[in-house]
Amino acid sequence: MDASKPWYLSKTVWASLVTIGLSVAGMIGLPTGTIDQASLADTLLQLVTAVSGVIAIVGRFTATHKLG
Repeated sequence: MDASKPWYLSKTVWASLVTIGLSVAGMIGLPTGTIDQASLADTLLQLVTAVSGVIAIVGRFTATHKLG
C-alpha cells in the first residue's frame, strides 16, 4: 500500500470516532440504540470530504502566491 490520504478521508477513522462518540453518549444517558453506526460514519465522511473540497477552493482563490 503506497498511496496515502489524509486521516479525515479514512472510513476506518470515522467509524472509530462514531463508535467512541456513541459509547460516550450511551455512558452519559443519551439514547443511541436506533443509530446505524455505519450509515453515520459514511455520512460524516461525505460531509468532511465536501467541506475539505470547499476549503481547497476557497484557499486557492484567497491565496496570495501563484502556483509554479
